[in-house]
Amino acid sequence: MKRIIAALLTATGFLAAPLLAVPGARAADVFTLSSSALQDNDTLATKNACSDKQRTPNCVGENISPPLAWSNVPDGTKSFALLLFDPEGRAPAGVSHMVVYGIPADVKGFAEGELSKPSDKFVGGKNLMGVGTYFGPGTPPNTDWHHYTFTLVATDLDPKALPPGLTREELATALINPLQNHVKGSAGLVTRFRHPS
Repeated sequence: MKRIIAALLTATGFLAAPLLAVPGARAADVFTLSSSALQDNDTLATKNACSDKQRTPNCVGENISPPLAWSNVPDGTKSFALLLFDPEGRAPAGVSHMVVYGIPADVKGFAEGELSKPSDKFVGGKNLMGVGTYFGPGTPPNTDWHHYTFTLVATDLDPKALPPGLTREELATALINPLQNHVKGSAGLVTRFRHPS
């Protein structure tokens, strides 16, 4: 099949070899967010759910963040931001579960539980619960799956450029505004969770 396409492209004046080589080369270089514990669209474990029963009785877990890693970082990246969002929670607004940023460009990921507590590897923003670390799922009983999207954003900002305590919306404004776009690329990992009862 490739020979037929190559012959057609050559006959029409296109350089066939470079065009056929591009998709494979680009696929290997895609900016990717992954987890050693999860595949895309996998379910989060109960231990990943929130543990603060005083805040909400829907918390059934240990608030342990899953391990995350990334590869093929875009050129010009100086820092990363990492978000966790549930679009079905408190519809139609959704729930921001994690906002961290100022992650230095030499950081390649986080171990299990590392995002659940403050660290010198990131600046804590402010999620809906008002904390600057991971806050796991807390879905009500008898509801369908909620989708939890981890989004990693590569930026050209110095890790110390933004102050702590920014919300998801404030971070978005700081990264993309009428004067400058600081985003170099983004990668995501979609996970699911529902109350075990």
